[in-house]
Amino acid sequence: MRRLVLLRHGRTAWNDTGRAQGHADVPLDDVGLAQAKEVGPLMAALEPVAIWTSDLARAAQTADAVAAECGLDPVTDPRLREFDIGPNRTGLTSDEYAEQFPEEYAALLAGDIAGIPGRETRDEVLDRFVPALTSYVDTLADGETGLVVAHGAALRVAVPAFLGWEGDPGESFGVLANCGWVVLEHSASTWTGGVEQWRLTAWNRIA
Repeated sequence: MRRLVLLRHGRTAWNDTGRAQGHADVPLDDVGLAQAKEVGPLMAALEPVAIWTSDLARAAQTADAVAAECGLDPVTDPRLREFDIGPNRTGLTSDEYAEQFPEEYAALLAGDIAGIPGRETRDEVLDRFVPALTSYVDTLADGETGLVVAHGAALRVAVPAFLGWEGDPGESFGVLANCGWVVLEHSASTWTGGVEQWRLTAWNRIA
């Protein structure tokens, strides 16, 4: 059995105040640093052989804390970044965005992402994120675990896409907590007639 564990970064000050981050390079706050330190031994207990992380500070700092417990050097990969939400949304709460950019806010509610300058679509995120996951699992041997440190919204769409689920079922998943993690396992089961495939075995585990 191969296993892929996907960990959301720890808390930032913008998380705490409800400010959208996107590609903004916001560091962990004191709570986030404590969360990363707390989850480190739990990740180490899974004995990962590799850690891949988004290059944004909040993910990279989380990965560094975990890697210190695992005795590994994290590999940064910009393909693991969060959705780019555009310059006007970045740093604002939902209420501030609605007040300052009402036309963009209306487009967002209507699902008209193309009408929002600089905002990535779901397909654009999947076009970079899913190939990254595929490249990682291809390096894992039977019995090995890999660890990915990334971002909540991107993981919510990338996990079902990686598993080959149709549509956009990520909307039915709960929001990943800061330093919450997902577990995917590649193994055979009686349900698949002995055929090996990737399966979701846990969503939003927390320390």
